[in-house]
Amino acid sequence: MSMPKRQRLFLIVAGVAVGLLVLDRLVIGPLADHWKLRAAEVATLQRSIAAGRGVLERKDRTESLWKTIQSGSLPADAATAEQTVLTAFDQWGRSSRIEVASIKPQWKRGANTKYSLLECRVDASGPLANLTRLIHEVERSPLALRIDSIELSSRDEQGQTLSLGLVVTGLRLVPLEAKP
Repeated sequence: MSMPKRQRLFLIVAGVAVGLLVLDRLVIGPLADHWKLRAAEVATLQRSIAAGRGVLERKDRTESLWKTIQSGSLPADAATAEQTVLTAFDQWGRSSRIEVASIKPQWKRGANTKYSLLECRVDASGPLANLTRLIHEVERSPLALRIDSIELSSRDEQGQTLSLGLVVTGLRLVPLEAKP
């Protein structure tokens, strides 16, 4: 059986078209998808490398900052750490000419076992300018202290004497001891 040339040509073209379609669906499509995934992964890795280089470039500054934080952290001994903070508040209170009514220290665990926190509730009173000076002294202290909250209220009708409630947290680079 002999097919005319025209039918044979259409059959060959149809076969080539089906072959190309199968090739596209089974080989080229999956390869293109795989190529896109790899390109996205390469872009992610390049961003990661750029971020790592940035960290390496900031290495000296980060180490210097960490040494500063370590040098300002509270002493490893809990009693000495508390005494350091109490002494500091006593000095700041005298230099600011305010009355520090009470300081209530309480130890807390850090987010991990590498450090602990000394949270102090400080109650003081005095004129606004003097209380502001105390807050400034705490903030510029070389000790690793952070003011978590400030409460101000008036103690007289004219508002000349104010009551200050501070919650200050100090960093100690030692885990909290277990209670006996």
